[in-house]
Amino acid sequence: MSIVLIFENKNPIPWEKVLKKKLPNTTIEVYPNVKNKQSVDFVICWKPKKKVLEHFPNVKVIQSVGASVEHITSTQTINENTVITRIVDKQLSNDMWEFLLSIVLSELKNTKIYLKQQKEITWKQHNYKTIDNTTVSILGLGKIGGFVAEKFAQMGFNVKGWSHSKKQILNVKSYHDQHEFDTFLNNSNFLINLLPLTDKTRGILNTTTFQKLPKDSFLINVGRGEHLVDADLINALDASMLSGAFLDVFSEEPLPNDHLFWKHPKIQMTPHIASLTKVDSAIEQVTENYNLFLQNEALQNVVSLKRGY
Repeated sequence: MSIVLIFENKNPIPWEKVLKKKLPNTTIEVYPNVKNKQSVDFVICWKPKKKVLEHFPNVKVIQSVGASVEHITSTQTINENTVITRIVDKQLSNDMWEFLLSIVLSELKNTKIYLKQQKEITWKQHNYKTIDNTTVSILGLGKIGGFVAEKFAQMGFNVKGWSHSKKQILNVKSYHDQHEFDTFLNNSNFLINLLPLTDKTRGILNTTTFQKLPKDSFLINVGRGEHLVDADLINALDASMLSGAFLDVFSEEPLPNDHLFWKHPKIQMTPHIASLTKVDSAIEQVTENYNLFLQNEALQNVVSLKRGY
């Protein structure tokens, strides 16, 4: 029995060092340096290359080191007896909330406009918006989305959310299923995407969705890059369907140098940093799951392959 770390676009060494301290009697290796692939039964991974898990025929558990799992399910053939787990960390939720709050407040108070004016040596005042007159609409009310919605509501924003099933969150109006989607979009000043990526949600940020939003709506995508139809966003911004967009996730990462997003005046971007998994906090969940696995007990934060989250 052994553990292998398979990381792309993330340094596995800090994880390896801590795991070896936490599990001193366990063989822990970093792909591709694996002596006996047959003995690997527990995989810890982030964005593994396509079909790489086929090299490990006896894997019983696949542990994502992030909140998402589609980077695994979309690239690997998963045995129905294999368990997939993910990280559920309150720190991740709080980091996401702080990130989103900074964007929303910056837009309300015209920070981007004044930074541009500073470069142009222009002195001009603009009207600003206030929290109590701002509606934040959140796509996805799961662990992170629900936390974010509740925090925005606590600050005095008008908050509503849309999800697969109806949710009960204090001062958050819950919409669910496809028949309530159009109603949910009405009167949205900010549309924040925090959905899991599934076949049903892929491409949900498209022209049809943008057309149903008020023309001064601002889009924030911190879900997955594949939720967004890139060309539709460019067209919507050029046609003034939306006032602007802030993107932290992309279909291809790193974003290609020739992508139109880089230079579009209505798009702001960050390199997938809205909420980063911290080794020190996440490692406790990983080691706990491994110990539960050894004891043949139910694992934490197991993902439904049928639902995709």
